[in-house]
Amino acid sequence: MALPYLFEAWALDHQLPPEGDWRTWVIMGGRGAGKTRAGSEWVRSMVEGSRATQRGRAKRVALIGETYDQAREVMVFGDSGILACSPPDRRPTWVATRRTLIWPNGAEATVFSSNDPEALRGPQFDAAWVDELAKWRKPQEAWDMLQFGLRLGDDPRAVVTTTPRNVAILKSLLERSSTVTTHAPTEANAANLAASFLEEVKTRYAGTRLGRQELDGVLLDEEEGALWSLARIEASRVQEVPELDRIVVAVDPPVTGHKGSDECGIVVVGVVNKGDPKDWCAYVLEDASVSASSPTVWAEAAINALKTWEADKIVAEVNQGGDLVETVIRQIDPLVPYKSVRATRGKAARAEPVAALYDQGRVVHTRGLGDLEDQMIKMTAQGFQASGSPDRLDALVWAVHELMILPNPGRPRIRTLG
Repeated sequence: MALPYLFEAWALDHQLPPEGDWRTWVIMGGRGAGKTRAGSEWVRSMVEGSRATQRGRAKRVALIGETYDQAREVMVFGDSGILACSPPDRRPTWVATRRTLIWPNGAEATVFSSNDPEALRGPQFDAAWVDELAKWRKPQEAWDMLQFGLRLGDDPRAVVTTTPRNVAILKSLLERSSTVTTHAPTEANAANLAASFLEEVKTRYAGTRLGRQELDGVLLDEEEGALWSLARIEASRVQEVPELDRIVVAVDPPVTGHKGSDECGIVVVGVVNKGDPKDWCAYVLEDASVSASSPTVWAEAAINALKTWEADKIVAEVNQGGDLVETVIRQIDPLVPYKSVRATRGKAARAEPVAALYDQGRVVHTRGLGDLEDQMIKMTAQGFQASGSPDRLDALVWAVHELMILPNPGRPRIRTLG
């Protein structure tokens, strides 16, 4: 049957090449998201013509993996490799002595190792498939040598299939105007994965830093000099939460309430505060932030979080909204326990003592806080190093101040109202 080889008929969206004029297509995804199949099928689409012996768009292809063995076993002979994906009449022949695939139409694809960049000095190509770039040991050297050799034909192109990691070569590549990107989590390819595998990895890793990288395929980009590091956040992860003495819902309302507004940061934090204050520990329980299309939306979300967690109070920043913040909340529930806080220092200055508590191991995270953690690793002593406002982080800081810093003599205080 021809259907298994008609990839475009059943491929997932992230496995199909984007339209337009691009030099490099980066396919980022979680483990098992179908990246290898996409790379194999792209090579096929480049080298095959309308008939088995007719030439395609590319005649000289580079296949580059971390090592020769990995490139051969995954990209050539793997379950989703080129040989497995090719129909019988177009299946290339593997010439082991040359580390090369040769198609019936004369096209060739040669295997290279990223650990041997000099092997790429000299050959020239009109297409390249690069696998797991983010884990190469000599990424820049190998990538540079490939670029010098990618010079045949009218439109030489490369495809990169990789699970993302916070490495310079990948970040630099993604920033280029000639790069296009598709992305998918592991679960997008669930139909082709064992259900027991998905259940196991989700149970063990969902909501963790490793899970976001290896399952969700998210590039976790830690800012240099950030107050929070990825390693510190991951080290603070807990599986269980003890009985808590207090819980608050902290709210950082947006300046305005319309479709283009910033999000409203809503974060739930509890504390165990018995005994010596040095032994207190805060637990970040939920990031309930919402897109604040109207004040009513975020106010209802905050009150719902209060009721869900049976929290003691809502703590809301009022620098922008003043009395309006409390008014909106009390229109929904006049009896809600409420406290206003007003900042007298900048965001970074407020965040520093909270970051110090993390360094002491006195603030810990439950799972599922990825969006909040993304903002945390972008906050430096010089300010927030990303677009938009750190709404979720601001709410976290207010909650921890309320539970861990304000009750303790000698710790930095924030002026509070109400």
